[in-house]
Amino acid sequence: MKGVIFTDPSVTGYHSPGHPEAPWRVSRTAARLRAAGFDLRAPSVRATGADVRRVHSEEHWNAVETGLFFDADTPAHDGIAEIALTSLSGALSAAEAAAVGTPAFSLMRPPGHHAGPERIAGFCYMNNLAIAVDRLARGGRSVAILDIDVHHGDGTEAVALTRPDWFFVSLHQSPLYPGTGLASRGNCVNLPLAAGTDERAYLGALDGALRLIADRKPEVLAVSAGFDTYKDCPIAGLALDRPTYRRIGERIAALGLPRFGVLEGGYADALPELIENFLLGFF
Repeated sequence: MKGVIFTDPSVTGYHSPGHPEAPWRVSRTAARLRAAGFDLRAPSVRATGADVRRVHSEEHWNAVETGLFFDADTPAHDGIAEIALTSLSGALSAAEAAAVGTPAFSLMRPPGHHAGPERIAGFCYMNNLAIAVDRLARGGRSVAILDIDVHHGDGTEAVALTRPDWFFVSLHQSPLYPGTGLASRGNCVNLPLAAGTDERAYLGALDGALRLIADRKPEVLAVSAGFDTYKDCPIAGLALDRPTYRRIGERIAALGLPRFGVLEGGYADALPELIENFLLGFF
């Protein structure tokens, strides 16, 4: 395997009974990938509050640290700030690896793409991918973002709209939470998909998104990799099957760009297999 996966078992240290964003998403996937011979490592970069404040407000970071916030889907767990920093560390490490030519993936939780500059929402405390992209951009690299989660990455879009040098493309089911992403604007392209979209239609839309990215000629591609597009996902309604994820990974890799991905959604029991299939193509 030519790619590297960054993960840390400490991110399984929080959980709400019945909540779909559960510890097994990382623990079972890590076990499967390790058994399959993938290169799993601890993060090489340690995130700090200063990294968070590059994208989020001081008030946002203080709310995560103190637990003084409320979102019905995103509980204020004890120790969540430290766990969220570990998740961010995975994204920063994956970005750093991609920047020197190694495809990488952050297998962490919590996810991040619904977290806006001042908003904790949708299982997301901090926007891991946006913070990682900010670091690359500050280092002088042009970056495109592809969001393939079934939900629109409203938090990432909110950040991207303030960074005109970024390019953001999202494929997502609509209507569905959070109800955004119906139209493109500025440097953000939204490609909403109807419930029931199958592999053929999805890959056609993905090919269009990848052509747009190729036209921008970015130096690095960052992927918000959600797997809740799977046909048996309990909280969404697209119709992709298990082999589709390898084809998605292969199409992204075919651009030939330095690339990294971060885990966003994916709540079906098949998640470890879906991620393995994706990485077999992506790496």
